Amino acid sequence: MKFYAITENHLYRKAYKNGKRASARSISVYVLRDRHAALLKKQNPEKKTLNRIGISASKKIGGAVQRNRAKRVIREAYRQIDKETGIRTGYLIVIVPRTECTVLKMQDVKRDLHYALAKSELLVKSEKSGKNSGSSPAPHTADTPAVPETHDDHA
Repeated sequence: MKFYAITENHLYRKAYKNGKRASARSISVYVLRDRHAALLKKQNPEKKTLNRIGISASKKIGGAVQRNRAKRVIREAYRQIDKETGIRTGYLIVIVPRTECTVLKMQDVKRDLHYALAKSELLVKSEKSGKNSGSSPAPHTADTPAVPETHDDHA
């Protein structure tokens, strides 16, 4: 899938100022609803709503080689997450790599990006499966009633 990049500086600034931020160890993600998503949908030959994505790697990360590697790794991680679980469309997404992103493997960056996108409520399949059949909600509900009963038996 082709990426549609954020090219205007004012969109980056809007995402930083008004967007919802989610951070992980190696990246930060800013998400803002795209007001022009309907217009872009009409212009798209496939007539699909799209996300516009921007990756902003500053010089704090390192030289050009490190910045480009960080951007490549993030693009591939985003592609794989979109392919595996699906990402909601119609948003401006700005991904800011941190210095750890240059030394981590792609799978680690993918895990951090997955966490940040899930925290921003952008993942399609994991939200539904997490609520219905996820392993964490079921033991939590089973443990919660069992703790008071066990506690009451000893009292």
